[in-house]
Amino acid sequence: MQAVDGHARRGRPPGTSARELELVSLRLFSEHGFEETTVERIAADAGVSKRTFFRYFDSKADVLWHAFDGEVRSLRAAFAAVPGDTPLMDAIRQVVVGVNQYRAEDVPELRTRMNLIGSVPALQASAAHHYDAWERAVTEFAADRLGQPPDSLYPLAIGRATLAVCRSAYDRWAELADADLTVYLDLALRALGAGFDPRRLALAEPAAPEPAIDRRQA
Repeated sequence: MQAVDGHARRGRPPGTSARELELVSLRLFSEHGFEETTVERIAADAGVSKRTFFRYFDSKADVLWHAFDGEVRSLRAAFAAVPGDTPLMDAIRQVVVGVNQYRAEDVPELRTRMNLIGSVPALQASAAHHYDAWERAVTEFAADRLGQPPDSLYPLAIGRATLAVCRSAYDRWAELADADLTVYLDLALRALGAGFDPRRLALAEPAAPEPAIDRRQA
């Protein structure tokens, strides 16, 4: 077997996927650091060639944005399918909630990703590009509904406000790890749609789950 970075290549496992490479990369980034982890090391631990890695990703940084970029594509596809009679802000809320199916058990992986993106300068520098793409998906949908250019005031305001409240919901969910992300997103986007009017909002956050009762000791 050929050795790469001191690690024997095990041969390509059946069904190697971008998701498998993503999980291997996240583990190595966490254990050894982003800068210290090479593409060769990722490929070796995944049991694939470096060429195979680059069939899925342009760089190791792209691994961390893979799921997020997929979400942007899903947003665009879902917006294209929204019935024309759905009110604008309801449509945005329904689409965003629909493409963010993360649960409390997904928090550790997502927190690892967030910590890496927030602490590695090279990743911080790339963040704006990816967030802009997400924002543009919302902005262009709003522009089409309003019959205005995407760079006009209201579509821009809607896109940027939507991104802001969704990032707030994401941060709060990741901190508490107590409920499905969609619960937080739904509350935040309903608040945005209501203009944050206290008379129209459910101000309470989702309640933390009750601890499980061991009935064997009851």
